Amino acid sequence: MDSSDEEEERTFIRVLSEKYNPENFPYGQGVVVLPSPPGSPVKDRLFLPSILVLNDCGISKAGDRSDIEAFCAHVLELDLAYNQLNDWGEISTIVSSIPHLDFLNLSMNPLSGVQLQPSLADVFSRVRRLVLINTQVSWDTVHTLTQHTPELKELFLCLNGYDTVSESQASCPSLSLLQITGNQLQDWAEVRKFGLLYPSLSTLVLANNSVSSVGDTKETLERLFPNLRSINLNNSGLSQWEDIERLNFFPKLEDVKAQGMPLLQSYSTQERRSLLLAQLPSVMVLNGSAISEGEREDAERFFIRYYQDFPEQELPQRYHVLVSKYGHLAPLAEVDLSPRCTVVDVRCGDRVEPVTLRLEQTVGDLKKQLKALLQLPTNGIRLFHVDKEMSSMFGPEELKCSFRALHSYSIQDGDEILVVPKVKNRCSSSDF
Repeated sequence: MDSSDEEEERTFIRVLSEKYNPENFPYGQGVVVLPSPPGSPVKDRLFLPSILVLNDCGISKAGDRSDIEAFCAHVLELDLAYNQLNDWGEISTIVSSIPHLDFLNLSMNPLSGVQLQPSLADVFSRVRRLVLINTQVSWDTVHTLTQHTPELKELFLCLNGYDTVSESQASCPSLSLLQITGNQLQDWAEVRKFGLLYPSLSTLVLANNSVSSVGDTKETLERLFPNLRSINLNNSGLSQWEDIERLNFFPKLEDVKAQGMPLLQSYSTQERRSLLLAQLPSVMVLNGSAISEGEREDAERFFIRYYQDFPEQELPQRYHVLVSKYGHLAPLAEVDLSPRCTVVDVRCGDRVEPVTLRLEQTVGDLKKQLKALLQLPTNGIRLFHVDKEMSSMFGPEELKCSFRALHSYSIQDGDEILVVPKVKNRCSSSDF
């Protein structure tokens, strides 16, 4: 057998012995030391943890079943992503030899067009978490697996190119989480099928599909998704607020992710969150952030003010509900937050000129501003504020601190800034 044939025939047991021999994998917590059985090709012994990670190792075959059984009786999790497994018979040999397997990751293995026969599917019965990302596995095989995994809780079918969902004669009542991110689902009629296939579903991740609507009645959504608590619609094709309102028809929904959809593109970040939050009164977590009572009230009040000038026929139903709760609200007062300015007289010797000051600038900034006018070094002058109303009582106040903002000195229009050189007066007789 030449080297290329050997590479193609890399077996699960060979890769296991290479990675987990004492030279490559140190003994540590959770690691079981197993001696090689008589006649085994594995030399000496292996240090095997209960979680095996054998991804991207070129595995295409199982190898000797008895060796797998001898070494993997204690294994709970197996990651075989990015290998070359394209035969369910080989996969079944591996899985059947690991009696306590709870988690199986077969992502990125070439399983397109490869059907799992029901006679081989019973060996998956103990698997509770199954990852089939970017395997192009068919719906027929998915249904065969779910019909033979009575304790399956989590199923990952991302990036498999699905644009439809095939129905099945039997449901999978144990499944609580379905992640089907990055497929090509567009029609809600396809999404609806998940309610029939997985009646106990509590988490549905539909991110990066092009689902364009939530097209069901309240009665239908209550019947199909009675336990759904979390839905991820990030980067979907939703473009109508009516679709967001329909999310309230899921009777137990409390966690929503809704970002990157056409509906929200024209709004600011804060407007998006407030408008979404106000439409979803039962949701407790929005886009990964918990909602406080104060934030909800602020969002609902914002919602009223946002819509209160819309024509009656364009007002959403939620608007009327919130008006009955808070009443009609007056528009918020517009606050001018632009930088405040004032005009003062700057006096240097006998020269007096009006100068416009920005009150948020500091004393140091003012010295720099006057430097160009007075042709003096900034560290060579002292500045005094003369309050036009209080100067007769208190006299000038020196502006000593370079980092202090001018507004903290209560400078007003008509006040005077007195410039006193620390050395002999060098003020030019020319105009500033």
